Amino acid sequence: MSDPRPIGVFDSGVGGLTVLSEIRDRLPYEHTIYFGDTARVPYGVRDLDEVRGFAFEIIRYLISLNVKIVVVACNTATAAALEAAQAEFEVPIVGVIVPGARAAVLETRNRHIGVLATKSTVQSGAYRRVVHNLDAGIEVHEQAAPRFVPLIERGIVDGPELEKTAQEYLTPLKEQLVDAVILGCTHYPLISAPINRILGPEVRLISSAGQIALEVGRILSRRGYLRRPKHPEDKGHSAYLCSADPEEFAALGSRFLEEKIQVAAL
Repeated sequence: MSDPRPIGVFDSGVGGLTVLSEIRDRLPYEHTIYFGDTARVPYGVRDLDEVRGFAFEIIRYLISLNVKIVVVACNTATAAALEAAQAEFEVPIVGVIVPGARAAVLETRNRHIGVLATKSTVQSGAYRRVVHNLDAGIEVHEQAAPRFVPLIERGIVDGPELEKTAQEYLTPLKEQLVDAVILGCTHYPLISAPINRILGPEVRLISSAGQIALEVGRILSRRGYLRRPKHPEDKGHSAYLCSADPEEFAALGSRFLEEKIQVAAL
């Protein structure tokens, strides 16, 4: 049995492409639809109730496109809306916080974990709760990094401006002697090189993207939702949608995915 329906993925902007890329690598036969809410980016400085409303609106839209699973590829939207959305909709919905927290708990050696995230995600306490549910003895040091997403959305992923901003956000985590840092925003893997350079090689950076892709594969397999083409060369295709500035999104997305993409605006 083969299920040709697409996987729906959404984020506030280009950051969720890090999750999409992992899904495409691990599930190459699946079709995907990606939605970037570029008209309302960034989510991380908004009230969680407002973000919850955005997330429900996008999930409803993706369901109208007949997706078989929705991936909330945004930490702020996951913190704001995941549990409520799972209770509201029939389609399976997965978020990015639990896989990232679980990976960090497994990776830390000194039981000091850093969380680098948006202001809203930090204020929600979502990562701290999940980590402590897994290991109550781990110390969690959270750091809001509100200027990262606007820089990344402008295509600034290295250089003096980013370096200065990163030093400001990462110094408190270094002072806490963390040995694992959760990149608690799907935009942040796009700047993992300068983050790693500042924190040093002894600190493990944790991204949820790979873990989410594995979880999506497990859910689709258990439910019999995997696409099983008759020919191995029949790989899945991806569609890209955004709520504003499709040309800019296409340019940035093409750069980050290392392939030319076309984007439709709603």
